[in-house]
Amino acid sequence: MRTRDELVQRWVAKANKDLLAANQLITFEDAVFETICFSCQQSTEKFLKAYLIFFDATFTKTHDIGELIKKCSIYDQQILKFFDEADALSLYAVEARYPDNFFEIKREEAFQAIETALKLKTYILSKINKQDTLF
Repeated sequence: MRTRDELVQRWVAKANKDLLAANQLITFEDAVFETICFSCQQSTEKFLKAYLIFFDATFTKTHDIGELIKKCSIYDQQILKFFDEADALSLYAVEARYPDNFFEIKREEAFQAIETALKLKTYILSKINKQDTLF
């Protein structure tokens, strides 16, 4: 059985890969913004789940960033400052990927999604590093 620290590290590693993919894809002239935004949503979701695991909290399967931030706020009220900006990424989990709910995503939106994911990453890792020596 994996330890809490190992689980946190695995979730962080996966979250980092999603954010890396978004950062690489945005450099393409013909970048697919839906995929970039989805990768940012996935990265943020995984960082938040890693944070919950860090606190030994349980969570249900969800792509709802707002729900995850509210759950994290039980342990860290300051994370709520990211609520509106980060919750906007939830839209990219499902709706932006299917033709039934098609809407056009612009390059600026993709850059904003990357910036938001990076903010959450920085915040969460700074909190984990303050309380532990995992990373």
